[in-house]
Amino acid sequence: MSDFLSMARSPEEKRHSSDGRSRFGLIYAGLMAVMLLASLDQTIVSTALPTVVGELHGVTHMAWVTTAYILAATVVMPVYGRLGDLLGRRRLYLGGIILFLAGSAIAGSAQDMAMLIIGRAVQGLGGGGLMITSQAIVADLVPPRQRAKYMAPIGVIFGLSSVVGPLLGGWFTDSIGWRWCFWINLPVGLLALAVCAVALHLPRKALKATIDYIGITLMTAAVTCTVLVADWGGTDYAWSDPLVLGLIGAGAGTWVLFFYSQSRVAEPIIPLRLFRSSIFDIATLIGMIVTGVGMFAVVSYMPTYLQMVYGVTAAQSGWLLLPMVVGLMGASLPVGLRMSRTGRYRIYPIAGSIVIAVTALMLSTIEVDTPLVLLCGYLFLMGVGIGLMSQTLVLAVQNAFPADDVGTATSANNFFREIGATVGTAAVGAIFTSRLADQLDSRLSTAGLKTVGDTDSLTPALVHALPTRLQDDVVAAYQHALTPVFAYLVPLFLAGVVLAVVLPEKRLAGDDADGPGTETPGSAPNGPQAKAS
Repeated sequence: MSDFLSMARSPEEKRHSSDGRSRFGLIYAGLMAVMLLASLDQTIVSTALPTVVGELHGVTHMAWVTTAYILAATVVMPVYGRLGDLLGRRRLYLGGIILFLAGSAIAGSAQDMAMLIIGRAVQGLGGGGLMITSQAIVADLVPPRQRAKYMAPIGVIFGLSSVVGPLLGGWFTDSIGWRWCFWINLPVGLLALAVCAVALHLPRKALKATIDYIGITLMTAAVTCTVLVADWGGTDYAWSDPLVLGLIGAGAGTWVLFFYSQSRVAEPIIPLRLFRSSIFDIATLIGMIVTGVGMFAVVSYMPTYLQMVYGVTAAQSGWLLLPMVVGLMGASLPVGLRMSRTGRYRIYPIAGSIVIAVTALMLSTIEVDTPLVLLCGYLFLMGVGIGLMSQTLVLAVQNAFPADDVGTATSANNFFREIGATVGTAAVGAIFTSRLADQLDSRLSTAGLKTVGDTDSLTPALVHALPTRLQDDVVAAYQHALTPVFAYLVPLFLAGVVLAVVLPEKRLAGDDADGPGTETPGSAPNGPQAKAS
């Protein structure tokens, strides 16, 4: 049928279709490049931090190098999504790239910690918007049925960056210098900026809109308190510390005020009507508790486990996470193609949640002598589970709303998933560190504790330099501290299975052909000749 339609088209129609595909391919490559840079910068500095803070004399402010980026990116996600729906996405997207590049230049040129943290915050103000707007632009340019196969690589990029970021940061630090963690963004980002400036044409929307400044302020305060509680609670400060308790109280209060304010303004940042969609509510909850906690718990704590228990280097522990990326790619790309053909998606979150729950149970059984090959197999399965559902959930949310709300819904979904991942990872970390302290106290004698020294300052090198008996005790402490945590997560992931089962399915709109049919990727919903914004 598609061959017959192709033969029936005039040469002018065929040329227009070919031009549209070529232009879309160029735009899509630019979107993917920018998305990769923005997501990489969440993790690329992790392995470079010891060198960075040593050169800039700022060990006490080390956490803020990462927190500043995550905090700024999380806060601006709903703002970009809503303003994109109201004003149009092209200028907003180009502005986000410029902000991200400016932050990269500031951070790469930093001569002290204050300048580095400011640069990271500016990066986040651009990067958070880029991650959201890229997905919304794909929704603008591609019909819902065909959108699945273009959204799948975006999910791969998120997973890939979480593993490749630390590896790349370590390589830059050991070879050409840590500043290249930021400077590498400039040539790639400038090229993507030029491509999108020339090729990206989207429908023009309102020239101005009412901006909810009160909502933005309250949301910023609420997110800041939440992120700080997650970062500081149980680590830098005890949970009973007045500062942490004050942040918890302030966070709860500002969240209540924020959602109340959203019901009173004409153009809210997160319209409460989103929550009237059961697809949005359930898909967002699944994203928060399964893909957020599942992926980040493994990525955050498995490298430490590999270094402490198996004695591998930091770089090797990063490479050992690659099976998870392979699993993610191997699942998400075929799933995207399949959804484009059938228009159905509900089976994939169900299957993904089950795979993640089973894999978490498997990870809870690993011992100090578990073969690395078997552990890598478990990580591969975790990647498969995440790949089955990560962008599937975003696509389900986008498909549940009209075009005018796609950016708002996408950004709100990502916003809550980011908060869920932050809080969930912090909770896993708090349980792990508490169990580790108990395990070390119970396994090491007074003399052993004296030999080991400050248990808060244990490094893989120190552990593997200990006498064999003490080394075995410390390794066993790490093993018994972390592996049960994965079992604790199984009920949470099973709750995700239940949510996935009750997730309503609204079949993806579009023709059933493999190709884009009458709508060429690159042509906005309002027509290929829509006025550029």
